[in-house]
Amino acid sequence: MAQTLETRDIQKLIDQVTRDGYVVIPHAFSASQVSQAKAEVARLSGTAEAGPAGQAGRNAFEGLRTQRIYALLNKARCFDQFALHPAVLALNDHFLDDGYLLNALHSVNIGPGEAAQRLHHDDQYVTVPRPHRPFGAAIMVALDDYTPTNGGTNVVPRSHTWAGDRVPARSEAVAVAMPAGSIVYFVGTLWHGGGRNASGAGRLALTVQYCQPWMRPLENQLLAVDWDKLDDLPPRLVGMMGYKVGAPFIGYVDGRSPRTRVTELLGRWRARSKL
Repeated sequence: MAQTLETRDIQKLIDQVTRDGYVVIPHAFSASQVSQAKAEVARLSGTAEAGPAGQAGRNAFEGLRTQRIYALLNKARCFDQFALHPAVLALNDHFLDDGYLLNALHSVNIGPGEAAQRLHHDDQYVTVPRPHRPFGAAIMVALDDYTPTNGGTNVVPRSHTWAGDRVPARSEAVAVAMPAGSIVYFVGTLWHGGGRNASGAGRLALTVQYCQPWMRPLENQLLAVDWDKLDDLPPRLVGMMGYKVGAPFIGYVDGRSPRTRVTELLGRWRARSKL
């Protein structure tokens, strides 16, 4: 999809998400962008920098044959762009409150033989009766082709409107199929899960998740990225990480922006290091 989007194009995406709870955006990222991200994941894999799930998941939900590399914004700048696709931001502007935050950003490499992930919805950790408006939204960015057999994300169409006493059967889920570089966007109330990988190769993707500005993000972005790297990130992304004051005054530090406070602390530490 072109980076310049017409209002009618966005409205079509909004209408589909409103109806089905998700939408696929084909070819959202170029082959070059995909290749660069894959190369960085490969570089990190097998190193200490990959983190605690960099070899395999620690439980069935993470995936015992699935590699996850968290805090990617601290590890390579090529991942910044995947959080800022114009169509995704336009969808967030519709479904989430102004000032929404980055909830998480990490890679997911579902290995051969991995079982299907338990179906869930991302808003499950918020104990508010369903149905309700979404508390978040997410994208899966396919770095490998998504097929029905290689662990592509399973979604339960229109389940975002269900009441809390309804739980889907696996037979109600459909596998998302899309070429590398594509996005599947879904709201936090949609039932979904990683698919079973019955192929002979891994299925690599990125997950970028967003949440309402008044929620605590799953990944603590204020500590996930080294403070001395913040100037290298796009300003909008830094704000989405929580380094801004949300309306009317969420997240202030001594009456000011947290970004201002971090700059002060960095200045003090740098001065002390010269002593």
